[in-house]
Amino acid sequence: MNINELRKENELVDLFCSMAEIPSPSLKEDKVIDWICNYCKKNNLPYQTDVYKNIHITIPATDTTKKPILLSAHLDVVGDDSPVVPYLDGDLIKANGRTLGADDKAGVANALYFAKELLQRSDIKHGGLELIFTRDEENGMTGIKNTDFSKINSKYVLVLDSDALGQCLISGSNYVDVTLKVNAPKGGHSGNDIGDTTRKNASKLIADLVSDLPQGVFYGENGKVVTSCNMGGILSGNLNVTNVINTDAVATYSIRSSNKAKETELIQTMQKTVNDFNQKYTGIATATIIFKEKIPMFEKNQDDYMPNLFKTVAKKVGLEPEISSFHAGAETHIYANKTNANGEKFSPYLIGLATVCNMHSANEYVDYKTMIKGQELLKTLFETYNS
Repeated sequence: MNINELRKENELVDLFCSMAEIPSPSLKEDKVIDWICNYCKKNNLPYQTDVYKNIHITIPATDTTKKPILLSAHLDVVGDDSPVVPYLDGDLIKANGRTLGADDKAGVANALYFAKELLQRSDIKHGGLELIFTRDEENGMTGIKNTDFSKINSKYVLVLDSDALGQCLISGSNYVDVTLKVNAPKGGHSGNDIGDTTRKNASKLIADLVSDLPQGVFYGENGKVVTSCNMGGILSGNLNVTNVINTDAVATYSIRSSNKAKETELIQTMQKTVNDFNQKYTGIATATIIFKEKIPMFEKNQDDYMPNLFKTVAKKVGLEPEISSFHAGAETHIYANKTNANGEKFSPYLIGLATVCNMHSANEYVDYKTMIKGQELLKTLFETYNS
C-alpha cells in the first residue's frame, strides 16, 4: 500500500496528511489556519479565531447536566517553508528530507476528526466539547499565552501533544533561566601584575565557582528526574589574547523541576554557593546569580479523576496506560496556572494519541496505526466521561 491508497482508505490519515502537507513553522501558520477554517465551514463545525489567530471550536452540549471537556493542540511545527511530501514506509508516515510535522498535527487531526464525528452523532448525551488549536508553541508558546481563558468552560484539558500512544502525563517541569556573572575589577597585565594577589582572573574564578555548583539530576523519584540543573556555557576573555588578566565572566544554566520544594532547595543551594564565593573574595571579586522563570511549573494536582478514568479506558481499548510525569515544558504548564470562565483552576493532562518518533528532526515519523488507535481511545474516553 502507498500513501495515496491509505489516504483513500482512512479519512483520519487523509486529514492528517492534508495538514502535514502545509508547512507551518512558528508564527507562519496562516495557510494551515485557513485550511482548518475551511474544513470547519465544510463540515458545519462552529468555530472562531481569536485576536492571535488561535482557532476555537465548540460542539454544544446535548445534556446540560454534564460538563464539557477541552482538547488542545498546536498548529506550528519545527521546520521551514519548504514542501512537505508525506510517504508511507511500512506502518510509518514520513516526509521527504524534512520534519513531518506530526508534532503536533497528529494531535490536531485526532481532535478535528473527533469533533466532526461528534457533531454528526445523535446517540450520545454529552456536556459539550471545546477545541483550541494554538500558534507558536514550539518557539515561545505565545499562542496559548494569548488565549482568553475566560471564554473556556471546561475544567479538564487534554493537551494532545505527547509522543507515545497511551500516555497520560500528570506533571511537568518548569524552565528557569539562570545567569551567573563574575566581576574581578582590577584585571591587569599577565606578566607585570600576575604576582599581585588582589588581582584575580575572572575566567579562573568562574571555572572554580562552576565546579562547586550542581550539575545534572538534583532530585529524582521512582526512576524519573524531578529536578535538574544544566549548564549552558561559559563566556570569558578572548581565546587569542593570553596576556590579560580577565575582569568579567558569565555562565548560563537552566533549571527544570516539577516539584516546587525541590526547586527552591536547588536555588537556595546555588545562591549559598555564590554567597560563600563572595565572602571568600571580598574586595577582590563579586559574583551575582539571577533566576528568571520562562515556563511555569506544571505540578501534579490532587484531582485523580481524569488519570484514573484514562487508565480504565486505555485498558478497555487494549492499551497499557502510562501515567507519569515528564521533564520538559508544554502548554499544560500554562493551563495549570490559569482558571476557566467559572473561576475553576484547570486540570490539564498531556495525552498521547499517536506514537511520534524523532520529533523536530528530518527523521520524524508517526505510526499511522497508533493514530487510528488513538482515535478509538479518544472516542471511548469521551463516551465514558459522559456516561
